Amino acid sequence: MRRMPLSADTAVKLAEYMKVPLEHLMHMPQHILLQKLGEMAKTQTTEQEKNLETEEKKSE
Repeated sequence: MRRMPLSADTAVKLAEYMKVPLEHLMHMPQHILLQKLGEMAKTQTTEQEKNLETEEKKSE
């Protein structure tokens, strides 16, 4: 199986999100990496939406 093409920045962020060393991340199965990438993106989107709502309430 080929390694999943991740940018260095994405790999570092994903390793921090999963709380695993970067070396372990590089040897994980592709289906797990894709699942975790999706979870990380969903979490970041939710946090950004909450921040926008908070900023909108402060400006009112």
